[in-house]
Amino acid sequence: MSGVGGQQTGRATASLRHRLAERGIDPTLLLLVPGLVVALALFVYPFSYGIGLTVQPTAAMQEQWGGGILANYVAFFRDPFVFDSVWLTMRLALPAALFNVLASVPVAMVLRHRFRGKRLLTSLLVLPITLGTVLTAQGLLIFAGRQGWINRALLEIGLIDEPLKLVNNYLGVMFSLVITGFPFAFLLISSYLSGIDPSLERAAKTLGAGWWQRFRRIILPLLAPGLATTFVLTFVLAFSVFPSARLVGDAMGETRVMSLMAFRAFGEQNDYAMASTIALMMGAVELLVVAAVLGLRSLLYRGTTGGKG
Repeated sequence: MSGVGGQQTGRATASLRHRLAERGIDPTLLLLVPGLVVALALFVYPFSYGIGLTVQPTAAMQEQWGGGILANYVAFFRDPFVFDSVWLTMRLALPAALFNVLASVPVAMVLRHRFRGKRLLTSLLVLPITLGTVLTAQGLLIFAGRQGWINRALLEIGLIDEPLKLVNNYLGVMFSLVITGFPFAFLLISSYLSGIDPSLERAAKTLGAGWWQRFRRIILPLLAPGLATTFVLTFVLAFSVFPSARLVGDAMGETRVMSLMAFRAFGEQNDYAMASTIALMMGAVELLVVAAVLGLRSLLYRGTTGGKG
């Protein structure tokens, strides 16, 4: 009886597979269900809950700014202290991302070739990834603070009369973003470069093309999509800056970034609705920049990238 039952179960399973196949449904897609449940629990629900909070302003917010359920959005755009944080964040994220991408290209080009000490140099370049933003900020305070090693050395040799202000301002945050963002840009650019066929460059060299011609006409066109993607990723990384802006920046001044405004609304004012509004606007600004960069890439280059990234 057990054998007959097993055969019936097997036929039922096979019949189910055939019915799913007739409808174009692959049963192996069911393996995605656990991942979808996790994504729903960890992203979709919190995101939806956050959007719901943005249209639940406090009574004080509605009384001050009006706008009914949209009072948080009205406050975001009409309060200069909050709205200016968009420009202040862009003023940090865009230059940092651009510098990291441009600086990583020549370094990655040099490290394409084999030479003694290449692995050691590569390890040193990516070392900041293991440190994190907090340790990087602490290191900047030790090295570049008013009583740091850099200022003490410059004072000792007489190059300056008073300590340079290299931290707790715009420069401090920019240094931190470059230190933490450059390794990511370098690894991504290196990945794209490694996928470009070296025989293309060798053929151009055989035909008499100089290094600049080879770079401009062969490497750069194939690398262009990778540059755009790397810029987008490093921009998003820099745009969400928080520890650096608080530890080595001017938290309520020139480095009053959007993440600090969200933290201020959440942790200091206990206004969860306004904090969610600022976080949502952060995402909107990032999406606009990412869409603009990727749209520009699609207009300027329609081929395939030469890299593996």
